[in-house]
Amino acid sequence: MSTFKLIWDFIQNQILGMKWLNQTIGKMLSSLGADIESKTVGSIQFFIYDTIKITVLLCVLIYFISYIQSYFPPEKSKKILGRFHGIGANCVAALLGTVTPFCSCSSIPLFIGFTSAGLPLGITFSFLISSPMVDLGSLVLLMSVFGSKTAVVYVFVGLMTAVLGGTVIEKLHMEKYVEQYIKTAGSVDMDSPGLTKKDRLLYAWEQVTATFRKVFPYILVGVGIGAFIHNWIPETWIENVLGSNNPFSVVLAALVGVPMYADIFGTIPVAEALYSKGARLGAILAFMMAVTTLSLPSLIMLRKAVKPKLLALFTGICTIGIIVVGYLFNAFHFLFV
Repeated sequence: MSTFKLIWDFIQNQILGMKWLNQTIGKMLSSLGADIESKTVGSIQFFIYDTIKITVLLCVLIYFISYIQSYFPPEKSKKILGRFHGIGANCVAALLGTVTPFCSCSSIPLFIGFTSAGLPLGITFSFLISSPMVDLGSLVLLMSVFGSKTAVVYVFVGLMTAVLGGTVIEKLHMEKYVEQYIKTAGSVDMDSPGLTKKDRLLYAWEQVTATFRKVFPYILVGVGIGAFIHNWIPETWIENVLGSNNPFSVVLAALVGVPMYADIFGTIPVAEALYSKGARLGAILAFMMAVTTLSLPSLIMLRKAVKPKLLALFTGICTIGIIVVGYLFNAFHFLFV
């Protein structure tokens, strides 16, 4: 058992976390005469290390996830979802959300397509909640920063939030609050031509390049904010706002995250810096969930497809779910240290 733990720790720290890269960058800066203990050089080291680490993980993850995703185009996903009913359908929709693009804005066109194809509204909302909140990329990235237990539990509670949220919307029969043009759009052809293995590999590479161009600016912004927090914000400030002494830390983190727009790759460096400064895990995860699921641009896009009452219900369900998850992580934080 100890051998397995050593192997896993090596994978988590040296392969996923790339601690060797951080040490190498520190040595290189020292060899140039820089004082790595200073705040400025520490910020530079953090920025270089996290930018390279996240970019490498980004490209590798998107390549493999996109290859898997090539087997689940929207047409095939509609067929799969159409075979299930009740809470089982919500579970399948939430699971399908894990192999779709990383940001909430990317998921809304698929949500509109599924809804216009006649799939039950609760199922499409389970997909919409799950897609940005939980994906294979978030699982690996969270492992690299917070460890495997935190990552697995995060994914599990994210899926449960998606299933429960979609189920509530289904039971409340909110179909009349979908915009009329969505209802009358009609279903598209569900047949798609088969792709060869070469086609899938090419598709995966195209997704890497397209997503990298779209996401990289947010990575730079996120890493820059993370470097600033990591080296310039006093630890006591973070502890006072997002630490254990503030009972509203989770609520504040969720509310701060909503106006922002980023994906999991842009929020990880900020979360990593907050964690190192003493922020509670529940508050950090609430912030990440709010940014990826309830960003203001995505809510504006969603308003084009649904009426204000349904939009408010969706926002309320997600917000409550995020806050509950955050407080649960805080209450049981001893299990993840």
